Amino acid sequence: MKQQLATLISQNIEGITPEEALPLLETPPKPELGDYAFPCFRFAKTMHKAPNLIAEELAEKLRSSSANIENNISNSFIEEIKVQGAYCNFYIKKDYYVQTMLEDACRENYGGSEIGKGQSICIDYSSPNVAKNFHVGHLRTTIIGNSLYKIYSKLGYQVNRINHLGDWGTQFGKLIVAYKTWGSKEAVEERGIAELMDLYVKFHAEAEKDESLIDQARAWFVKMEQGDEEALSIWQWFKDISMVEYRRVYNLLNVDFDSFAGESFYRDKTQAIVDKLEAAKLLTESDGAYIVDLSEYDMAPCIIKKADGGSIYATRDLAAIYYRKETYNFVKCLYVTGQEQKLHFRQVFKVIELLGNDWAADQLIHIPYGLVSLEGAKLSTRSGNIIYAEDILLEAITKVKEIIAEKNPNLEDKDEVAKIVGVGAIMFHDLYNQRIKDVSFKWENVLNFDGETGPYVQYTHARCCSLLRAVPDFTEDAAIDYSVLTDPDSLALLKSISKFPKAVQDAADKYEPFLISRFAIEVAQSFNRFYNSNRINVEDAAVRNARLKLTAVTKNTLRDALDLLGIGAPEQM
Repeated sequence: MKQQLATLISQNIEGITPEEALPLLETPPKPELGDYAFPCFRFAKTMHKAPNLIAEELAEKLRSSSANIENNISNSFIEEIKVQGAYCNFYIKKDYYVQTMLEDACRENYGGSEIGKGQSICIDYSSPNVAKNFHVGHLRTTIIGNSLYKIYSKLGYQVNRINHLGDWGTQFGKLIVAYKTWGSKEAVEERGIAELMDLYVKFHAEAEKDESLIDQARAWFVKMEQGDEEALSIWQWFKDISMVEYRRVYNLLNVDFDSFAGESFYRDKTQAIVDKLEAAKLLTESDGAYIVDLSEYDMAPCIIKKADGGSIYATRDLAAIYYRKETYNFVKCLYVTGQEQKLHFRQVFKVIELLGNDWAADQLIHIPYGLVSLEGAKLSTRSGNIIYAEDILLEAITKVKEIIAEKNPNLEDKDEVAKIVGVGAIMFHDLYNQRIKDVSFKWENVLNFDGETGPYVQYTHARCCSLLRAVPDFTEDAAIDYSVLTDPDSLALLKSISKFPKAVQDAADKYEPFLISRFAIEVAQSFNRFYNSNRINVEDAAVRNARLKLTAVTKNTLRDALDLLGIGAPEQM
């Protein structure tokens, strides 16, 4: 309908094509203002008329019989056109509107498109530091990055999911010193990351009393960079132990990656970066280290090589960009990290640009997010004020099991449903607001089945499934009477569902998964109003089938929206 309206508008107003008119069409905030509205402000300069007069003229042309145009597109589907200020408001014939909306919502990959076909995107997210626990900060980057992966995939892009593990650097020299001084193989094998964390903490405590430990740590890291067999063997062991825990968390989240190439992968590629910078005369010596001076761009220098000759994470990030561009030929490379890394990525991206890569300004994008805190929660954090991801996910699953035991003890697959709902609640709560905002978890909000939460959307999906199970002979491809669905609540639900393609595109354009979660809430709320005002399983087959059709479309849309957030949609709760 929007495409037909855009064609009609372009043939009845000067200076605009159908492609330009289409994105200008709006959905009015109130049903009484019509189904679509077209603003005429932008034509005031070129047509030398007030916008409201332009709107009046457009409406008059479209009302007349001369509005019928070639290509079999006419205004026959328009019931009424009204002018409200500078807006042309279109009221679509209800039967036609219902039929068009339902047919559109039933198409394959509804909400998606092929806009990204043949194009590659890299998303760098999660990226925990090896030998350290996976905490809630890593949970945020993982959830946001995974959702962006799904959103871009729905738009046809080839998305490369990259887990740039923090598996290289001086911290491993410290850990090796701590292990060789105070640790044991048996303790590390028994306690895993917990033991490595304790050793790391002990190193820093002891280094305050004995500064020579810092020198020993640097020496061990230099050994690693020089390929020392013992150093690399211990480092690889620490990394393998860490991956066991990380994969446990990823399994809970149902998240996977195409590449686990971390910082260590680029250790033999950093010299090429140094060579490029030297050839471009961008490298400057400073107190024994080598830097790129960025003062001209109001930034601190980007350190490329430390005074001891060791590489630094900025150098490895530069090497990673070149590798990814050559390997994936990306049109965008997204970095989902905390906002505290904003300066780092500005520096790295600027260095890439200074090396003559004009694409850097548009294709390298940092996607920052806010902090995470817990309000009124009692969790086993195991250490100080650090909140571990696995703890919070398992706690959510436990709490959902308690709710199931109380409200639906005979539910099939209780453990699986508890996992889907509990983990989904955490993920939805994280993705419900703009990513730059801080997230504060409060269990009564996160697990609420009535509020604007993940369980509320999942419960609405399960309700749709239950209604469809109650009429086993209904098929989604059955012919229906569209006039049955012209009541206000049915139309309002269809209008909510019709926003899916725009929500997906906007979420991709703005790197904001919260637009999908807000869309899911709106559809769930609209469906529950429809459900409360319309009996579905009635004797009249025409009415029953039409309402079941709308229920099925709602179910599929909610399932797909939840999937874009990385959240499952159980059929029973």
